[in-house]
Amino acid sequence: MADPTTTRTAAEGDQRADESVGRTGSTSRGPASSTRRRRPSPLRRSWWGYLLLIAVGLVFLIPLYMLLSTSFKTNGDIYSWPMKWLPSELTFENMREAWRIAPFGAFIKNSVIVTVIGATLKVVLAVFAAYAFAFLPFPGKKWLFVVMLGALMVPGHVTLLVNYITMGNMGLINTYAGLILPGVASAFGTFLLRQHFMSLPAEVFEAAEVDGCGHLRRLISFTLPMSIPAVVTVALVAVIDEWNNFVWPLIITNSVNMRTLPIGLMYLKSNDGLTNWGVLMSGTLIVVLPMLFVFLCAQRYIVSGLTGAAAGNGR
Repeated sequence: MADPTTTRTAAEGDQRADESVGRTGSTSRGPASSTRRRRPSPLRRSWWGYLLLIAVGLVFLIPLYMLLSTSFKTNGDIYSWPMKWLPSELTFENMREAWRIAPFGAFIKNSVIVTVIGATLKVVLAVFAAYAFAFLPFPGKKWLFVVMLGALMVPGHVTLLVNYITMGNMGLINTYAGLILPGVASAFGTFLLRQHFMSLPAEVFEAAEVDGCGHLRRLISFTLPMSIPAVVTVALVAVIDEWNNFVWPLIITNSVNMRTLPIGLMYLKSNDGLTNWGVLMSGTLIVVLPMLFVFLCAQRYIVSGLTGAAAGNGR
């Protein structure tokens, strides 16, 4: 038979232990529960994120809106104070005046020719060079790749004089070839595509090699279909670079009929020291709209193309 004193002592000890555990549990649960109460709800966090995105979007959209609205404002609306966000009446006189002052038809034709041919050559050369760096074994490949990366660190203006002398010796000044040839090699495009090619599954190329596919077949049938986002990204960068190029076309051309659109904007500045902002904004709108349309069409490929290039495994 159990001793009553012993039983009572054990029960009192269990009770004190339970009370201690209860106090400890309540103490430990207190800060956690208060932390959970202070933590903002997911809905509130999402609203803050939306507000931040709207604020950042306004920073970029307001200048575009001012460009668009000023193009169709009268001079009275442009120079009025306080500023008018909406034109009192829409006018196309600024656009007509821009086309009257400068031959924008020739500027557009030259820009389209230079952009299409130059961007195409850039993408084609970048694809072949990237494939060679990614898959072809040849002596000094690593050192050549390092030299190519070094080209990314050299500002383009450093080579202006050398390129001009070279084009002059070849008789290509004031020609389409002189506008296009110095910029057909793209170190950035080659690096981006090479990194993306390195991230592609090696099993696909091993199977193609077993089936007897040559390198050209592997490039066209396997590599390019799996690399569309990266190729589109390189093409978009090349198109924007060629379309917006200002310094080289200004140097290599010496006649109005060979100028491109960015240079054509200079012809819209008046000679009396005053700037007709309506006409100038109309000309700028002609330059901006094509690239804005191209960017909106290709934007969904940009993120996947850049992130795919970052996944290169260094093979």
